[in-house]
Amino acid sequence: MSLLDFCDQNPPSVAPESTVAEAIRLMLEARVGAITVVDAERVVAGIFTERDVMRRVAYAGLDPARTPLADVMTRAVELATEATTDSEALTVMLTRHYRHLPVVDAQGRLLGMASIRHVLCARVDQLLQELAQQKAPTAARN
Repeated sequence: MSLLDFCDQNPPSVAPESTVAEAIRLMLEARVGAITVVDAERVVAGIFTERDVMRRVAYAGLDPARTPLADVMTRAVELATEATTDSEALTVMLTRHYRHLPVVDAQGRLLGMASIRHVLCARVDQLLQELAQQKAPTAARN
């Protein structure tokens, strides 16, 4: 199963020139905790998260309406691809304390956004299916 099968496809994104206020508004409207920052070709340039809002904007006393996103976004973004498995994504997210992982194509263009919730739900579904398969032969013998 591809990571794209259970992540947000066509997630909201913004340009680096956008303001923090614009990014926050989009995050609130979409009810997401992170938004991908993309260039004109939709290549990932960064990510802006709730943590960035708290650490880099609110704590620093910056005005969201006047602060360019490029000044406060996280530039070094860990990326997943269509080939990334849910197990690989979960490992990256847990070891690096990420809650969101953009999924990109071979050129780095945004395809989707995986959240820790998406990955955990997919893993739970897989485990429940495995458990049901293990119980099925036992029930048939009784």
